[in-house]
Amino acid sequence: MSGYLLNRLGQALFVLWAAFTISFVLLQAMPGDAVLIKFQNPELGLNPQQIADIRASYAADSAIWVQYLQTIGRFLTGNFGYSVQVGVPVSTMLGTHLPATLKLASLGFALAAVFAVAIAFVSSLTPFAWLRGALQSVPSLFISIPTFWLGIMLIQIFSFRLKLVPVINPGPWQELILPVVTLAVPISAPLAQVLVRNIDDVLTRPFVAVARAKGATRHWVLWRHVAKNALLPTLTIAGVLFGELIAGAVVTETVFGLNGIGGLTERAVGSQDAAVLQAIVVLSALAFVVINLIVDLLFPVLDPRLRTKAGATA
Repeated sequence: MSGYLLNRLGQALFVLWAAFTISFVLLQAMPGDAVLIKFQNPELGLNPQQIADIRASYAADSAIWVQYLQTIGRFLTGNFGYSVQVGVPVSTMLGTHLPATLKLASLGFALAAVFAVAIAFVSSLTPFAWLRGALQSVPSLFISIPTFWLGIMLIQIFSFRLKLVPVINPGPWQELILPVVTLAVPISAPLAQVLVRNIDDVLTRPFVAVARAKGATRHWVLWRHVAKNALLPTLTIAGVLFGELIAGAVVTETVFGLNGIGGLTERAVGSQDAAVLQAIVVLSALAFVVINLIVDLLFPVLDPRLRTKAGATA
């Protein structure tokens, strides 16, 4: 197991380094200059020498390789630099905006899992072929709906027409109802599709036929034997999708005006605030890596066969 763990940790560190390096290169290649955008405003009344001093304080005129080494060195110590537009440490900005996004992402993923399990198991248990076909077509519908359109439609229906969810001065939990649904619907689609395929595959296994031959009902076999075997492969796609929730939060938070990482990303893109964007990319990559590392380490725990293979290769 030690070799398996070291291998996964090595892969995780490589992904983080690649995400940092690629984002650094792309941000450096962006047209424009965040420092000039901020400080060349005539209303500030700064002369060229003062602007040059400010650029020097941000190391904006240093060689690219020097900026790369300085930036990666700061990141390794937990120092994400300063925001050019706001003038405060990026870590402070992340600490302010991250809790809202984590709450939204966690609730969205939990609801997506509920949607996926409900669709997969109800479609497997129903005796009606038409209902099974209808339920299995729902994921395709969910995944084809644009997130921004879904958010706007939910606001129109549940806030303006039915007046069930207030959009003006909502409570701390009321403001999350529609964003969580908006985020959960597209995420639930691939989860449900994978889970349905896994259930259909496990139902054809010999041990299911043996259990049914012994008199077990379809419901009992599904919950006792099929569920565990079908859920294990679904963990992989679940880990990938949870890592993508940060990206989905950008659109969702913008539509609903939430003050999270999504809104921060939108403002940083508009002002070309490279330090903020770099930190958000690395933070997203870290979330993706940690979740998938946890999933990888859970597989040998949940499946003894994988534990035996991992032990053999260690």
